[in-house]
Amino acid sequence: MKKYPSKVIRKDSAKKTAKKSRVKCFVKLVNYQHLMPTRYTLDVDLKDVVTVDALQTKDKKVAACKATKERFEERFKTGKNRWFFTKLRF
Repeated sequence: MKKYPSKVIRKDSAKKTAKKSRVKCFVKLVNYQHLMPTRYTLDVDLKDVVTVDALQTKDKKVAACKATKERFEERFKTGKNRWFFTKLRF
């Protein structure tokens, strides 16, 4: 994720809540050998959206990023996996 959603409070209007719930994401090709396994899982299926040929041209990459953004925002609005949508604090 490039930008996490902001904190939404109850007294915010619907327009402000929609603006705070936005997510920015990026798509990147990564070697699986360089990833560290963790106990956390996120059950959002992106295999049909993000493929190797989807990253070949700029147009396909932008389309893949938009589809990924929609799926992440949908997951955020359902309220599942809250830990995934919090900023990493080091």
